[in-house]
Amino acid sequence: MGNYMDLLRDCTLCPRECHVNRIEGEVGYCGETSDLRLARASLHMWEEPCISGEEGSGTVFFTGCTLRCVYCQNNIIANGSFGKGIVNERLLEIFFELKDKGAQNINLVTPTHFIPQIMMALEIAKEKGLDMPIVYNTSGYEKKDSIKYLNGFIDIYLPDFKYYDENLSKKYSNAYNYKDYAMESIGEMVRQVGKPEFNEKGMMTKGVIVRHLVLPGFVEDSKKIIEYLHKTFGDDIYISIMSQYTPLSHVNAFPEINRKLREDEYNSVVDFAISIGVENGFIQEGESAQESFIPPFNFEGV
Repeated sequence: MGNYMDLLRDCTLCPRECHVNRIEGEVGYCGETSDLRLARASLHMWEEPCISGEEGSGTVFFTGCTLRCVYCQNNIIANGSFGKGIVNERLLEIFFELKDKGAQNINLVTPTHFIPQIMMALEIAKEKGLDMPIVYNTSGYEKKDSIKYLNGFIDIYLPDFKYYDENLSKKYSNAYNYKDYAMESIGEMVRQVGKPEFNEKGMMTKGVIVRHLVLPGFVEDSKKIIEYLHKTFGDDIYISIMSQYTPLSHVNAFPEINRKLREDEYNSVVDFAISIGVENGFIQEGESAQESFIPPFNFEGV
């Protein structure tokens, strides 16, 4: 087994490159030391159809976040205020418990700052016979070098591509170079897992799905992202265009995005994707901007 925890002694796992010693209890931008913390581990039905299927995706929500968007739907775990400390052996057990419940995959949500612990758990899990796809579900604010560590561990990458305009990434995520990091890391993800593959049930077993959440008032930025993804990767990826933006109370300080996405805004982005030839895609229909899509964080399964 590799000595992965050494990566936390001078932590540069994410683009923030805090250089803190998390092993000694220092806290990075993510809000976390080396102590593994989870908010929830359960079957989740609201991912893309080829991820959740009918049985559900085995989601593991990690506490803390390297990005922390002002409109985050999972704000209480992203800001570190909600999480239960566990040992790595417990993470290993959770993987198998989710499998026993019928999960289609193991879905690691906001995992970047715990990459070493995840690699350790997955290395043992695979030795013990965990034979299901592993999903890396991320904000897209990733370093290419950190994604390289995951080569061979991850089957499906599920990154966001949130912003094209750096002014937006600065304002809403305090990220000065989000676009560049997203482009480089998604390129590495595609290099690792290649073209999408599916099993006989239509469930994805390998591949990349890039998610984009359309923000109210920023349709043109969304179109730039979709154009870039399609020109760069074509049918080697799926693009998931999301309409579920939900303005929660902590968005009050940003009145321009303190509203739901209008139907015409979303349709404009979807129509654009179709017009440039995007075929491998997912769209959300109906009333998706509601708090019921936000899972309750209550330490279920932890």
